[in-house]
Amino acid sequence: MLDKQLVYDVLTAALSTGGDLAEIFMENTVKDSITMTNGLIEKANWGVDYGLGLRIITGTNAVYAYTNNTSRASLLKLASDAAQAVKASLKGEINIKGVITLDRSERLRYADTIVIPPEKVVKKDIVERLRAASAASYAYDPLITQTANSYGAVTQDVFIANSNGLWAEDRRVRTRVFIESVATQGNEKQTGRENPGAKCGYELMDKIDVEQLGKKTAEIAVTMLKADYCPSGRMPVIIDNAFGGVIFHEACAHSLEATSVAKKASVFTGKLGERIAAPCVNAVDDGTLPGEWGSLNIDDEGGTIRRTTLIENGILKSYLVDYLNGLRMGVPSTGSGRRESYRFAPTSRMTNTYILNGSDTTDGIISDTPYGLYAKKMGGGSVDPSSGDFNFAVLEGYLIRDGKIAEPVRGATLIGKGHEVLMNIDKVADNFEAAQGMCGSLSGSVPTNVGQPMIRVKELTVGGRK
Repeated sequence: MLDKQLVYDVLTAALSTGGDLAEIFMENTVKDSITMTNGLIEKANWGVDYGLGLRIITGTNAVYAYTNNTSRASLLKLASDAAQAVKASLKGEINIKGVITLDRSERLRYADTIVIPPEKVVKKDIVERLRAASAASYAYDPLITQTANSYGAVTQDVFIANSNGLWAEDRRVRTRVFIESVATQGNEKQTGRENPGAKCGYELMDKIDVEQLGKKTAEIAVTMLKADYCPSGRMPVIIDNAFGGVIFHEACAHSLEATSVAKKASVFTGKLGERIAAPCVNAVDDGTLPGEWGSLNIDDEGGTIRRTTLIENGILKSYLVDYLNGLRMGVPSTGSGRRESYRFAPTSRMTNTYILNGSDTTDGIISDTPYGLYAKKMGGGSVDPSSGDFNFAVLEGYLIRDGKIAEPVRGATLIGKGHEVLMNIDKVADNFEAAQGMCGSLSGSVPTNVGQPMIRVKELTVGGRK
């Protein structure tokens, strides 16, 4: 994406005032989407995001600058301006870095095998499939009053080089579908949604049944619309698989990112080797899984992607670490440096973050629970990584009575602290499933997978209107 001489000159200019490491991140990203409401096309977008970000690291601090003008003159001025910002931050003697070597490592080029590239897709086929999902939702029940379905595909070409000799290029293709149904009765509305996605091309559409998804989202919406309100109080809560993993992602795993740990702003700071969860809890972050929504060939610092064991039998084994925070903590990167685009400096982020299968069964967990809440499908929520406090809505919930799933309930909210939830998990089933989401943090919004098998939290605060 840039010739070697220009890369060399930009990195050299960036280090001209005493930086320790200069890094280039360049991207060309094509985004394609179609949005449909009630079976009618609302909008169709296509666009390109193009630009370059330059980071200079000095000690444990960094300067970041970016531009979408990649002419030689523009890039050299960007590097010079950033270098002056570094100079202003330095005190005492300035140490100019020696000769930069760009051929110390091979030029690494990565690309996944894409069966149907987004640019080859016939738009009519997308529209027909989304319309079929909408029709299936409406056909389920007259209470369905609205559908909102969309398709999105992203092809991101990136180039990363740094003054330590790194030179890497990668192509990332992701495809996702959003299916949503709204049920209405009087002034009450309830929503059901499914959002499957993968690191692949349009072949995703041949792996999913959009009509079935339309019916499923309608079923959730109608069931919750007819449900009574959830009772409140402390009780056992069973959280199902797939998007149920958002609890671990938000309330716990964010606090394992070096972004907060390095600042000592995490409840898990300084707890490596200590018990932070029940012995039945094992969790990983694994960006190497083929085709998964949060997977990568390299991270956004050009680092090696790996499977990182976060929790083993309840013991904290590792944090998620990017290069700069690794310097601050005195530990190596775990290949966790990620960013939304060239406009963001990278920091530590998740990829595919899971609680692993346990030895219990779903039937056994439910039958062993005399009374409680079954959170079959989770919705959105919020969390404070420094304290672990969280608040999550339950999109689809049921009461459990006498060891059986009983009546549906709506309006349930799960309230607690992430580190307390980890210690209170007493059952982990064997029905692991993943779900897709977009995770927001300091370096923007990035695709991540959440996931888990069914788990039981022996006691958790449930907020409700009854």
